[in-house]
Amino acid sequence: MKAILTVTLLLSTLALRPQTGPNTQGAWKMSRGNETSMLLVADNYYMQTSYAPDKYGRTRGGVWKQDGNKVTMTLEFDTEDSTRVGSSQSVDLASGNGQLAIITPNGQQVMTRVDDGSESKLAGLWRITGRANDQGVITTMQRGARKTLKLLTGTRFQWAAINPETKQFSGTGGGTYTLKDGKYTETIEFFSRDNSRVGKSLTFDNKLTGNDWMHSGLSSTGGKVSEVWSREK
Repeated sequence: MKAILTVTLLLSTLALRPQTGPNTQGAWKMSRGNETSMLLVADNYYMQTSYAPDKYGRTRGGVWKQDGNKVTMTLEFDTEDSTRVGSSQSVDLASGNGQLAIITPNGQQVMTRVDDGSESKLAGLWRITGRANDQGVITTMQRGARKTLKLLTGTRFQWAAINPETKQFSGTGGGTYTLKDGKYTETIEFFSRDNSRVGKSLTFDNKLTGNDWMHSGLSSTGGKVSEVWSREK
């Protein structure tokens, strides 16, 4: 009853606002029991993951094309059903009082805003494009169907290694991040490959040059990391 009332109020608010559509950019959260569903939206891309403190659940993501109060989502990965990769779904949106309702014929999700993406210059969609060796020499990665993406909002991140052509999913992780004094720090809240890494914080030296972002430090396994990420449009 509470969820129905919330959606009704959001739809009433929507009817009174100009039809430019809600600002969906940023991070959104929904909780059911001990399970969290986190939705990140930036640069016409989205990732949504469900997880509990002690267990990674499922994830999906792809192109997010918003037109007013509607959005069309085209899947590039879906761990619940990989056969859906490549398919599109159009849904209605309503927002108000810091909440976003995603309304489908099968029901609705009502999510609460975590951030709007404006808090960080790193907010957006990134793709790994190169790695540096111990001497600092960067090897550019050949662009292909397989890709590792990282989506950042104002306070949250998620990466995913995927191949939309073959519908292969290789892994994901995410959580919160901070950017301070030239240091980029991630705190892991979910990791599909190894839940024991949840709670760890990783700090990297950080350098942003135009559309390229380089960070170097140690991975969650203790190995050296020196990566170049580029904005993906």
